[in-house]
Amino acid sequence: MALLEHIDSPADIRSFSDEELRTLCQELRDYIVACCAENPGHIGSSLGAVEIAVAVHKVFETPDDHLIWDVGHQAYAHKILTGRREAFRDNRKLDGLSGFPKRSESPYDAFGTGHSSTSISAALGMAVADKLQGKQRHTIAVIGDGAMTGGLAFEGLNNAGSLKTDLLVILNDNQISIDHDTGALHNYLVRFTTSQRYNKLKRKVWNTMGEGHSRNFLQRVVKGFKRALFRHQGDTINLFDAMGFRYFGPIDGNDIIRMTRTLERIKDIHGPILLHVITTKGKGYAPAEENQTLWHAPGTFDPKTGKRTGRPSDRAKFQEVFGTTLLELARQDPRIVGITPAMATGCSLDLMMKEMPERTFDVGIAEQHAVTFSAGLAAGGILPFCNIYSSFSQRAFDNLVHDVALQNLKVVLCLDRAGLVGEDGATHHGNFDLACYRPIPNLTIAAPMDEEELRQLLYSATQDSYDGPVVIRYPRGCGNGTPWRDTPFRLLPRGKARKLHEGSGIAVLSIGTAGVEAAEAVRKAAEAGIEVLHYDMRFLKPIDTEALAEACREARHLITVEDGAIIGGLHGAVAEYLADHALPHSLTPFGIPDRFIEQGKPAQLHALCGFDADHILQQIFALSAENA
Repeated sequence: MALLEHIDSPADIRSFSDEELRTLCQELRDYIVACCAENPGHIGSSLGAVEIAVAVHKVFETPDDHLIWDVGHQAYAHKILTGRREAFRDNRKLDGLSGFPKRSESPYDAFGTGHSSTSISAALGMAVADKLQGKQRHTIAVIGDGAMTGGLAFEGLNNAGSLKTDLLVILNDNQISIDHDTGALHNYLVRFTTSQRYNKLKRKVWNTMGEGHSRNFLQRVVKGFKRALFRHQGDTINLFDAMGFRYFGPIDGNDIIRMTRTLERIKDIHGPILLHVITTKGKGYAPAEENQTLWHAPGTFDPKTGKRTGRPSDRAKFQEVFGTTLLELARQDPRIVGITPAMATGCSLDLMMKEMPERTFDVGIAEQHAVTFSAGLAAGGILPFCNIYSSFSQRAFDNLVHDVALQNLKVVLCLDRAGLVGEDGATHHGNFDLACYRPIPNLTIAAPMDEEELRQLLYSATQDSYDGPVVIRYPRGCGNGTPWRDTPFRLLPRGKARKLHEGSGIAVLSIGTAGVEAAEAVRKAAEAGIEVLHYDMRFLKPIDTEALAEACREARHLITVEDGAIIGGLHGAVAEYLADHALPHSLTPFGIPDRFIEQGKPAQLHALCGFDADHILQQIFALSAENA
């Protein structure tokens, strides 16, 4: 790290020569690989965006100029260059750096970005704010990893094009998000960047531009670009031109010299500009280039060989249970289809996709569309299983209300990554799904405690007794080892809890996998001679009022345990029951408190929030002492 170890801010690289810039890019890649080998992170995206980060920080006066990353896991080189080189070793750890840009972490992080497709709207807002306040500075949005397929990106483009505000959008086109990009826009960009006619013209024009021509000439060249873009069936195609942007590119985004020269030439052109750059996800590290999906976030590995070093668990992941069970159900029921917004491998829908490609749909990073598309399928007599990560589903709240629930359509919404997901932190935790969706009429909301329960809920959701939309939420990662594979399907009665332990005086009511911690606490209490009633509620809606009534008869102290927001979730439902029946019981909630939880290992975060077995057990002991 001959150069990198002396860089404390972007100002340190602005006098670098071409050769020094090339060396710096290699050192950044080596450092990202070395750090991520021991401390896992999103490696492929950031390796591909190294030159973008270096070029922007060299050409623009950050942090005075605004730089917004979309999606944020492209930004590791950015973090390292902006005074966080040593802190990056603890990236995504408890009390360490966030894995994504975060305003409170650094003045160089102009806008927090963990989800996708937000950068253009945010950048436009910041650019307009500067204009209203008479401030003269540049605003740059870097959008990539499939984020341009999100509807919000097009809303931002449309507004920016009409306002004519000074704004630079860098489209980092690596033709992949986690899985390979899909959809018409992806196909358009592929046709666009592979057009021989266009690229021949582009080389001539850019070579001419390199000879020091005036800005007026540059603007005439841009207009020529617009007229000369390749034609399809006699019509000129230029999506970005049609939306009011001046389009430049495509150029090699992994060529640091071309990147800096291009940014220097276009930085002072007024109005909205889009620079289209082609990069390789995982660039410069052979294993990451060869398997881009795996190396999006590979876990720990040997940096020399690329061999993954994490020890695989002998327990199945909930994602495997979902993917395997859905495929089994689809073989039996021709109505079943699978839908995912760009997360086929992550949620294991790829298992069904390989065998039944005509019955699986990757709609790109477009959660709103995924839900309404599913509603349309249901209205047409199909049984859609729509799998969305819990935190991402928040963007489709209106679609779930208006298009699914209001019409009482049979859509099975599977919320993956529910609860505290771990190192991805506050932007990705699935805190709010139970509380958000519980007030919506017509929904059935369920959360399995273990792998076998997830399997049976997926089956039960296909049955007629589960009428209307069904929400099933489950966490990231491995279950507790409950046997599930090839177990016979059985119907779980809708809205019925299961009793796990007999007891009196104290009742524990848990939902979802947080019940595993609750069960451990109840077991240890029994060893100490305290018999606690424990119900796995299974369903938040409809909630099992018979189970609640028994709990209130047998106990004066109730404890709720959930891997979700305390406000409005299971605790809210039980509190409402007690209030409705004017019952004097005490109620102690365990779950996610009313604050955003940062990154860390799930077990650390469970303990931090207080719903691990030890904290629950301490409360049982305290309540038992009160009863003595």
